[in-house]
Amino acid sequence: MTKAFRTVLTIAGSDSSGGAGIQADIKTFAALECFGLSVITALTAQNTTGVNAIYPLTGKCIREQFWGICGDITIDAVKIGMLGSADAVIAVSGLLRELQGKPPVIVDTVLASSGGIALVPLKAIPIMKEELFPLASLITPNLPEAAMLAGLKLPPATQEAIEETAVKLLETGAASVLIKGGHGEGEECCDCLYIDNRFVWFSSKKIVTGNTHGTGCTLSSAIAAFMARGEDTEGAVKRAKEYLDGALQAGARYRLGSGSGPLHHFYRFWQ
Repeated sequence: MTKAFRTVLTIAGSDSSGGAGIQADIKTFAALECFGLSVITALTAQNTTGVNAIYPLTGKCIREQFWGICGDITIDAVKIGMLGSADAVIAVSGLLRELQGKPPVIVDTVLASSGGIALVPLKAIPIMKEELFPLASLITPNLPEAAMLAGLKLPPATQEAIEETAVKLLETGAASVLIKGGHGEGEECCDCLYIDNRFVWFSSKKIVTGNTHGTGCTLSSAIAAFMARGEDTEGAVKRAKEYLDGALQAGARYRLGSGSGPLHHFYRFWQ
């Protein structure tokens, strides 16, 4: 008797250094017992020290990749990462409306690299909010991204301010919002999930490491993988954060390149 793979489709940019983007997504899916599929939205030339160049793909190219996959394979969950252009945002939003079965869609609101390089043009942000967010089961901005999306001058710094920002972001039409607190001060990483008119806070001790490249990609991909396996949003976020903490802790023992290194996605399997 044959088994069916649990599948997760990532629609995101390629990271030539392998630490983030499509590459991190597929590693995460595999580590969490899902089969990864990909639609590439942009190519990047980058390494552990930063992004050197970005080459967005056309909406036509994105659509053809998507149709090729979805014409043959059932999708159990979708993760959206770096889109790279307004054309890509429009194309992906239209494609998601075509998906059969309406699988959960996790949108990692990738706006800039950790070095401050814009990964989506400013003109595309209103389109993301209007066209893409209403299709999302969950959006996962970090504190700076949450501030930009909510029109704030500074990232929210208190529990009350973060909750107010989450409420404002939910007005864009997403089913739920996870504001990630890794950029906040203090020794704890406190993430706020706003879902079903209630706030759920997840707190864990910050892991001291220089290897944080791909953290956001990995978390959103892990959430998508757990949802593909049948977890509800809250349960998927909880399990994804546990996986992320393990990948950060294990990755801290390794060295790759001279900048911000990657997480260890397969820490459960390596000796």
